[in-house]
Amino acid sequence: MVGRSSAGRFAYIGSYTSSGGAGITVAAVDEDTGALRAAGGSDAEADPSFLALSPDRGTLYCVSETPRGAVGAFRAGHPGQLERLGRGPVAGDRPTHLSLTPGGRAVLTANYGSGSVSVLPLGDDGRPGPVAGVLHHHGTGPVLDRQDGPHAHQVVTDPSGRWALAVDLGTDGVHVYQLGATGVSLRPHDVLVTAPGRGPRHLVFHPGGRMLYLVNELTPTVTACAWDPVAGRLRLVADVPLVPEGAAGEHFPSNAVVSPDGRFLHVADRGGNTLTTFAVTPAGELLEPLAVVDCGGDWPRHLAADPSGRRLYVANERSGEVAWFAVDPETGLPEQRGALRVAAPTCVVFD
Repeated sequence: MVGRSSAGRFAYIGSYTSSGGAGITVAAVDEDTGALRAAGGSDAEADPSFLALSPDRGTLYCVSETPRGAVGAFRAGHPGQLERLGRGPVAGDRPTHLSLTPGGRAVLTANYGSGSVSVLPLGDDGRPGPVAGVLHHHGTGPVLDRQDGPHAHQVVTDPSGRWALAVDLGTDGVHVYQLGATGVSLRPHDVLVTAPGRGPRHLVFHPGGRMLYLVNELTPTVTACAWDPVAGRLRLVADVPLVPEGAAGEHFPSNAVVSPDGRFLHVADRGGNTLTTFAVTPAGELLEPLAVVDCGGDWPRHLAADPSGRRLYVANERSGEVAWFAVDPETGLPEQRGALRVAAPTCVVFD
């Protein structure tokens, strides 16, 4: 199994090797304090910018965010060690995100450079096989230097396990795909188009499964959407600004985390270098800003919660650390407690 051992829990941190990062860093987690301690890792894949674990937590997958993108697969041996299992090209350019289909039958990748989604079946041993399908997005957006074509940034399955949703920054859209019965095929089903120039980058579901939140990179907002898991359709509910109108500086939101009880939404903002906490109504429809805190570094590319939801971890890409925060369970507000130096970090996942 990856991570869980007599040594306790582990975190896996991806980083840009092209910017001096170590690749994948394995860090032991102090479960009392949340502190991280580097314990090993692997530099076998170039620019492993996003990571995901198999459903049994036994295999770690990464994208190689390169022009000839690939998925790398690793299994853990002794604590802190990663054994490389294999890799599979994605037939796409610069994948930025990956996730596993229900049951861990396939890996889905969002290929930013080519504006596509790839499906790679997984063998019984966890190794990625040849690409089973590539689905290309089409279109442009009004922000010419960022939306000259499709740029798929994230792909995830919904809580029902029947659908896959791909967020495309370049076309201001969220593509809904029907997941085949075997879990290794996708069929185009629907597209939600946001307001022009929003540049959606990331989505996260509310625990209730009927709402999700789009984090928009090009216009710093969060878009609440209603989700119908039977029909496989999204409906826009509300746009909520992340920063006050006319706020100074540049703001490029990266991603969001919802608290396990669904009461709070935390959003990371690059440029502003902050975490914003919103209160969420029980139905998940309305967002009320509660507080803004410093992210503990520069350029928070990724925000993650530990399995308990009691702590947040921020991969600050430019300043080179992963900062951790304790979250008050009553108010939802985060408070920084420490940081681990990691060059060019991009992603944090927990076993």
